[in-house]
Amino acid sequence: MIDAFARDIHYLRVSVTDRCNLRCVYCMPEEGLPLVDHREVLRFEEFERLIAIAAAQGVRRVRITGGEPLVRKGIVPFVARVKAITGIEDVALTTNGILLPRFAGDLKAAGLDRVNISLDTLRPERFRAVTRVGCVDDVWTGIEAALAADLHPVKLNVVVMGGVNDDELADFARLTLQWPIHVRFIELMPIGEGDPRFRGQFVSIEQMQAKMAREGLRLGNHPGIRGGGPARYHTLEGALGTVGFISAMSKHFCAACNRLRLTAEGKLRPCLHSRQEIDLKAPMRRGAPDSLLSLIFQKAVEAKPYQHSMLDEGWGDRTRRMSQIGG
Repeated sequence: MIDAFARDIHYLRVSVTDRCNLRCVYCMPEEGLPLVDHREVLRFEEFERLIAIAAAQGVRRVRITGGEPLVRKGIVPFVARVKAITGIEDVALTTNGILLPRFAGDLKAAGLDRVNISLDTLRPERFRAVTRVGCVDDVWTGIEAALAADLHPVKLNVVVMGGVNDDELADFARLTLQWPIHVRFIELMPIGEGDPRFRGQFVSIEQMQAKMAREGLRLGNHPGIRGGGPARYHTLEGALGTVGFISAMSKHFCAACNRLRLTAEGKLRPCLHSRQEIDLKAPMRRGAPDSLLSLIFQKAVEAKPYQHSMLDEGWGDRTRRMSQIGG
């Protein structure tokens, strides 16, 4: 699908649940969020139908997200069915890693190609503070399970926050000297709970790289790794993995955006920042044929803005959080 700015939209992020087993400070309030009624969340067969319709129009990559997607029962056979859809070439999953020891092998057998694991700190006490309920050792066990299951490339997503974890950049980068993992540093975005933190805790990619240079790390250029994302990759001499940077704010990558987002409630979101959501669930449950649902996908592509306006507008009074949109 080609949008109004000649971008090839071939990547669909699918949130299968708004539920999560962590309470990360930039994602949701400590008490959590009101959960969507199960009846309002799409059934797996509904997701599969919509993914097949998108694939018929050129979507080739699917990323399964949440909330935490591994808390939803039936996730492994769902992955297998998505991978079997004609036209889908790549199925990935974003997770906090805690449940990966239980699922990694089965996910690989089901056809999952690769995994992104969110990890914002290597320090146990700090991890507990950031996630409010988590244990960093559980995530490391998940990382090891992903590597053992050959879910390569295994990527670690690190949201960098000034005064919180920006003193760990070099520690994360040095992990790539010991492990075949790909660490990606992500700029904090003013989304949901991240909005009030943004002004005081934002660290740009340029600032991250300068900080790493002061600690003696020399990053060489790298052509990139498998995936359709926006990270720019580098490498340390002798490293087994890479170091990537995702500059969603300071040097946004909107001109190369290739994605749509499908929320757990069946809303199609053309842009992460845009308020616009186009309902697929209601017409589908009313019996709409595939041809009509295809037109809704086309409408979403046509509605994609050229770029987000988070630097100018922040998140404003929007009530949506990242776990509700699809992380």
